[in-house]
Amino acid sequence: MTDFHITTDADGVATITWDVAAKSMNVMSMAGFAKLDGLIDAALADPAVKGIILTSGKKDFAGGMDLNVIAQMRTGGAQAIFDGVMQMHAVLRKIERAGMDPKTLKGGKPIVAALPGTALGIGLELPLSCHRIIAADNPKAKIGLPEIMVGIFPGAGGTTRLVRKLGAMAAAPFLLEGKLSDPKKAKAAGLIDEVVAPEDLLTRAKEWVLTAKDADLVKPWDAKGYKMPGGTPYHPAGFMTFVGASAMVNGKTQGVYPAAKALLSAVYEGALVPFDTALKIEARQFTSVLMNPSSTAMIRSLFINKEALEKGANRPQVADQKVAKLGVIGAGMMGAGIAYVAANAGIAVVLIDATLEAAERGRAHSESLLDKGMKRGKVTAEKKAEVLARITATADYTALAGCDLIVEAVFEDPKVKAEVTAKVEAAVGPDCIFATNTSTLPITALAKASARPDQFIGIHFFSPVDKMMLVEIIRGKETGDRAVAKALDFVRQIRKTPIVVNDARFFYANRCIIPYINEGIRMVAEGVEPALIENAAKLVGMPLGPLQLVDETSIDLGVKIAKATRAAMGDAYPDGAVDEVIFRMADQGRLGRKANAGFYTYSDKGERLGLWEGLAAAWPVADAQPDLAAVQHRLLMAQVLEAVRALEDGVLTDIREGDVGAILGWGFAPWSGGPFGWLDILGAARAVEICDNLAASHGPRFAAPALLRDMATKGETFYQTAVSQAA
Repeated sequence: MTDFHITTDADGVATITWDVAAKSMNVMSMAGFAKLDGLIDAALADPAVKGIILTSGKKDFAGGMDLNVIAQMRTGGAQAIFDGVMQMHAVLRKIERAGMDPKTLKGGKPIVAALPGTALGIGLELPLSCHRIIAADNPKAKIGLPEIMVGIFPGAGGTTRLVRKLGAMAAAPFLLEGKLSDPKKAKAAGLIDEVVAPEDLLTRAKEWVLTAKDADLVKPWDAKGYKMPGGTPYHPAGFMTFVGASAMVNGKTQGVYPAAKALLSAVYEGALVPFDTALKIEARQFTSVLMNPSSTAMIRSLFINKEALEKGANRPQVADQKVAKLGVIGAGMMGAGIAYVAANAGIAVVLIDATLEAAERGRAHSESLLDKGMKRGKVTAEKKAEVLARITATADYTALAGCDLIVEAVFEDPKVKAEVTAKVEAAVGPDCIFATNTSTLPITALAKASARPDQFIGIHFFSPVDKMMLVEIIRGKETGDRAVAKALDFVRQIRKTPIVVNDARFFYANRCIIPYINEGIRMVAEGVEPALIENAAKLVGMPLGPLQLVDETSIDLGVKIAKATRAAMGDAYPDGAVDEVIFRMADQGRLGRKANAGFYTYSDKGERLGLWEGLAAAWPVADAQPDLAAVQHRLLMAQVLEAVRALEDGVLTDIREGDVGAILGWGFAPWSGGPFGWLDILGAARAVEICDNLAASHGPRFAAPALLRDMATKGETFYQTAVSQAA
């Protein structure tokens, strides 16, 4: 079965329907493009065909280009990528000109895109080449060009056409931010032309085809006297737009995301030349981005690997474990957040706390989130009522009867957790899986309080639960496959991304992020300029500097973790220098943002104002400062080496989980594709060289793990090794 098929009715309207077999959403492949090209040729050559409707056989139009195909394109080299992209341009340009006389711009056949639902990426670039875009009034549909989010940019004419259609300034949110809109907002923004009732979509499309005139088929940029909305770079108004765009892009990307810079170059250079030359410039810039290892790493981690994990790449082969009734113990911010995402996904929830009043406060958290959604037009009153009806707030453990999964989210205290475990197991059935939400406490030790350790597992949610996409699932020494499958199926139900790791103190995410924070604090104690520390982190792609991050998570939490870790490790505890700083900060009441005082100062409203001036008095800035690269190497290697050690120790069993978990869990430099992606870009030999230099200057915490040193000797990369092992 082919991706496209065509029918022609008695009125001479040909309908080309996009319907990729065995896919819930249409995605474009090179074979699909070739098929579409042939059908367009046939329809344009057929005298019986008066016009063409492009639509979908599915509820949505298209989800974009198959990113697996884009990832594979790189293997053919730059020329192969460029040639492939230019072939796409040729097909879309053929649709745009539709057989019209190139001189008179007359005699073409009208082609309309009829979008029943979501149209993303090439799913919008293809309609943009049509003469009219009509969308069904479907509030759930998303229309836009999100390519920038996975490290590339719209390279099949979307960049050039949208800028010429809207102007650089109006197109910027859709190109540089990947902004998505529902059909009505897309029409208001100028992305599409009409919105009609779903049942009228094809009727209206046919009506337009049969009444369209020659002038309706000519794109503005093909018409004589065309001027770009807002002006070109050398137009007075356009000049200011492009200067501002450059500043905005560099401010947001800090120069580490090649796709944004290439997109801006394609827009700037393309605005100075005729349309067909601009398409060639776009293709060249797209080729350069695709050849950049950053785009390969981002596509691999943020699309291919993320999708594989969400589909259960490492799920044990046991029967379906979908959750029917969830019990959440502890109605604080974490427990309340878990209850909300579960209820929002259609799961019945029993939310328990020590008192009914506390449990009701937890339920009220869901109500406040739903109210915010209603204000933004994302949630209806009916939806709010449905979600809240699924949450039963109570202090009575007998209400847990019939629950097939429990998530305990009480204080990080083993004694409290043990008491709750016993209470829950007395109230639930023998097959119920028990999950503890903890960020630091070893699961194997907590499972000792359970009568069924094979049904005991760790689930680490990140805060705020409704926004953070990662869920870390921790397998204890006695955790069985059914418990792992239950946790994975639950995470899939609540539409988040899971990683599965083996038990160890701090698991994976905190094992890597704590050294990052600690390294920043160490540098403060050493006299490194705090602004240098923070800016070095941001300039290498970290969303927050280590000092800002510890303020956000709270300094007193850092003190608690430090004390617990020191008690567990004894003389082997390595972070005494860090404790001197954070304990002193805590003693002065500088506990972070929640106290309006930490490494930063804050306004009465909690707005961050700047680094605390008292830092210089407490820890004087040294006269000699390290260079930017040295600070960045310390901050990155502090995280990356822990990721490698986690793999060596068997805490991580799949580098895909290591990379996806790092990006989604704590925002590790997304441009790099994650810790293992970064090491592959850097090269193991160079990484070892950096480690040796850092270890000589700053101690054994930077010693290259044996695994990394061995890879450097053999000239291997993590992903090449993973592929060969899988084979």
